[in-house]
Parts: sequence; structure tokens; C-alpha cells
Amino acid sequence: MAEEVLISLSIIIAIAALFTVIARAIKQPPIIAYLISGIVVGPVVLNLIGPTSSSATLLQTFAHIGVAFLLFIVGLSLDFRVLKEVGKVSSIAGFLEIAITGSIGACIALGLGYSNTTALYLGTILAFSSTVVVVKILSDKKEIDTLHGRLAVGILIVEDFVAALALMLIPLLSNKGAHFTSLVYPLIIALLTIVFIFLFAALLIQRLLNYLARSQEALFLFGIAWALLLASLFYSLGFSLEIGALIAGMSLASSKYTLELGGKMKSLRDFFVVIFFVFFGSQLTRAISPGLIGQAVIFSLFIFIGKPIIVMSLLRMFGYKKRTNFLAGSSLAQISEFSLILALLGFNLGQLNQEMMNLAILVSLITIGLSSYSIYYAHTIFNKIGHLLTIFEGKKHRGKVSKEEKYDIILFGYHSVGYKILQKLKTMKKKVLVVDYNPQVILALADEKIDCVYGDAGDRDFLGEIGLDKVKMVITTIPEGSSNLIILEKLRQVNAKAICIAATKQPREAIGLYEEGADYVIVPQHLGGDYAAHMIEKFELDKTEYVKAGKKHQSELDRGKKNSRYL
Repeated sequence: MAEEVLISLSIIIAIAALFTVIARAIKQPPIIAYLISGIVVGPVVLNLIGPTSSSATLLQTFAHIGVAFLLFIVGLSLDFRVLKEVGKVSSIAGFLEIAITGSIGACIALGLGYSNTTALYLGTILAFSSTVVVVKILSDKKEIDTLHGRLAVGILIVEDFVAALALMLIPLLSNKGAHFTSLVYPLIIALLTIVFIFLFAALLIQRLLNYLARSQEALFLFGIAWALLLASLFYSLGFSLEIGALIAGMSLASSKYTLELGGKMKSLRDFFVVIFFVFFGSQLTRAISPGLIGQAVIFSLFIFIGKPIIVMSLLRMFGYKKRTNFLAGSSLAQISEFSLILALLGFNLGQLNQEMMNLAILVSLITIGLSSYSIYYAHTIFNKIGHLLTIFEGKKHRGKVSKEEKYDIILFGYHSVGYKILQKLKTMKKKVLVVDYNPQVILALADEKIDCVYGDAGDRDFLGEIGLDKVKMVITTIPEGSSNLIILEKLRQVNAKAICIAATKQPREAIGLYEEGADYVIVPQHLGGDYAAHMIEKFELDKTEYVKAGKKHQSELDRGKKNSRYL
């Protein structure tokens, strides 16, 4: 028995590693590789973890442990204060997207002949997008800090909170014969338990972590114990293991050791998560009818086309430009790892059958695969179809700018670097026009009587309207390389004598901007290193000077946080 499990596990890991290498080569996320590996080792091909194999039970246990660790680490990032930080736009858009997508998805399921319970499950499964996939690809593209990246991640955070609530409520609703009081009672018990856990964590666990942090091994073991202990506690109360692990993470989310805990457990989580997705993929059976494939295509098309349209329509209500709306919406065109966990939960509760498991696997493979390419090539796709998306162009908040005004400097992008530059330009008494494509920023600047205009720097027609031919300097702090190149191209055409300063986080992109005619390129990490070296040379070993400089920097950060209303 032990030898068989070891051999099966070795083959599974080897196959997963092989498919992961292939997935990386074709720009697919690892989740796709794990699911395909599961199909290969499942009943369809090798039957290593099929229902008749002796290793199936143990591997299923590993899969549940993997989900517990995954949700524990997700919970570590779900501090309740995060909802405030992601901003009003992401919060409202996130809740509305879930409600609209889930409702339409459920209606499609009902139209295809599914029962009310199954339709409700399918609507919930379709409502969530994958945080793992989106954050990974946007990080690879260096677009997490862009406006559309922040909007997409903000919506994903809201979805994660709602998914956590769904994981808690679904087990309560699994008993069809339960009365209202029998549903409310365990919910009250669960809520009281959660309150007690958070109070216990705040009053005692935080102090314990201060002691445990002296030993890396002790901190690592505590994280494992806390996650599994609460997972077992919630399971004993009639809930799922998953919600217990999630609550365990959320109870520690405000701790200063959150990042260290997550980092320590990441490798362990990654191993068990591989087993989970492989196990989930192995649930795909041979009983896949052409009709089921057709339904998977219908649901996948709704997610790949319909969900971005829903997100673009919601963001349009807040005044964002069609380019931002498209890039944010196309990032969310897949179902989530939470969706797979919900499907498995419904299957284990007996509310979903094998056919629905097959459907969830097919939809995840199709949507994650397609959306990976759509996110990678979103800018290229928009350049080809952008003229068809005028309906998603938000209301233009132009600010108070007269066509007769002449400006010394045009500053593209207020976020981060732009905020500091504008402060200095104001003290220099320069006539500055700020260009930004975040309507919330434009409204805030207009309230402060700062000349500003709402527009997309990647729009050549817009660039022809703002007086580039009359300025003495152009500064662009936009993190998107394509927009900076368009600005440089336009500036060369209409005002080659103007000074052009650009910014990028990537040295390789900086070289490209220099080659395209930028006079100076700001690379924050290089400038930061230069400034730190200068400060060390100036202050040497005088701690008082460092403390004084640090307090000044902290006050500037606090002031910038209050004034920079990005979302």
C-alpha cells in the first residue's frame, strides 16, 4: 500500500512538472498544467487516482490539505481594512459584477434545463474570477500598478470576500429538510465562533507570535497548526474545512508577521495545491457527452465575452475610458480557483453530480486558457477592436481647462511619481497641465484648482488636442510602455525641441525609451540607490540625521496617501 502510494505520487508529480514546463513555454498558468495532469492520471488515461485505485483516498486527503493551506494564505491577505483600501469603485463594481454575472449564469443554466439548486451553484461558480491567474500574469507584464491593474485586483479582492461567505453558507443550506431555525442556529454559532477567534487572535495570538517569531521553525509550525486546527473546528461544527482555514488566515491578517507566515508556508502550500488541482482534474470521467461539451462552450463564451462586457459597463458608469474598461474587463474573463473549490464542495455534499464536476473542469480549462492569452495580448487586441467599443467610453471629466491657455509643462500621470513632481513644479511657479485617465483623480485635482484634463495618453487623436506643440517640457510617469512610446512619437512630430522626461520601472524599457528620443528616463530603483548612497555619504554614521530624514519621509508618505485618490 505505502509503496503503491509513493509510486503513484512520484508519477503524478513528474507528470505535473512536465506539463508545467510545457504550460510556461506556451504562456499558460500552472493551474492549467495541474488540471491537465489530473486528467492524464485520472480514469480517462492512466487511472492512477481513479475511484478503484488504493491511493485515491490518501490523495484526496492531500487535496483537502492543499485547499486548507491555499485558503489560509489567501486569508492572510484578506484584512477587513482591505475593502476600504481597494476603493469605492472596485468595491461597488465587484459586488455588482458578482450579482449580475451570477444571475445571468444561473438563468443560462435554467434555460439549459438544470434544476434550481444546480443553476444557483453554476451561477455562483461563474461569478468569481481567478486571483492567482490574474495577479500572476499582470505581475509578469508589470501592470499591477496600472489603473486597470488596480481596478481588476480591487474587484478580485471583493470577490474573494464574497467567495469566503459562500463557503460558509453553502454547508448550512445543504440540508433540504432543515427549518429556518435549524439554519439560523448554526449560523449564529459560527458567527460567535468567528468573533471569539478574532478576539482571541487579537488579544493573545498576536503576543504569542511576538515570542514565536524568534524561532523560524516555531513560527512555521504554528502557522500549520493554526490553519489545520481551525479547519477541523469548523468541520466539527458542520461547516467545510475550507472556511475554517480561511478564517484562520483572516484572523492573523492584521499581524505584522503576515508576510513572514505566508512566505514560510508558501512552499508547503504549493506542493499540496498541486495535488488538489491534479485531484480535481482527475475527477473528469469518460462520461463526457457532446451535449456537455456544448454546454461548457456556452458557459465559457459567456465568461470570456459576457463577463468583460459586464465589467466594462460597470466601470463606464464611473467615467473610466474604454481602454481602461477593456483592459480591466478582459483580465477577469475566467473562473476562479474558488469556483473549483465550490464545485468540489457541492459534489461532496451531494448537491452536484459527476456531470457538473466535468462541466466545471471543462469551463475552467477553456476560460483560464483563453483568458491567459487575452490578458497577455490585451493591448494588441484593443488596438484592433478599440473603435468598436465607443459605447463603453465613460463620461469625460475634462477639468477646467481653456483652449487659449498655454502651458510650460504637460505632466502625464498623477499617480505615485507624478504626485511628487507636481508638488515641486508648483513651488517653481510653472504653468502645468496634468493629464490622467482616472476620473476620480481628475475630480480631486479640479477640486484643488489644479489645471487638469481627462484623457488616454495612448489615444493619438487626444494627444493632438492638448497643445503638445506649444509646451517646453513633457513629463510622463505612466507605467505602460506603449503609451509612453506613443507620446514620444507624437512629440517628435509636432514639437521636437521640447524636453521629454519619461519613467519606467524596467531598465530594459528605459533603453528603448532613450532610443525613441526621450531626453531622460526615470528608473525609480536606480534613482533610489543613488539617493541612498548620497544620503549615506552626507550623514555617515550620525543616527540623528537618519531619524530626522525618516520622519520627514514618513510625513510625506502620509500626506501623499491622503491626497492620492486613485480609485
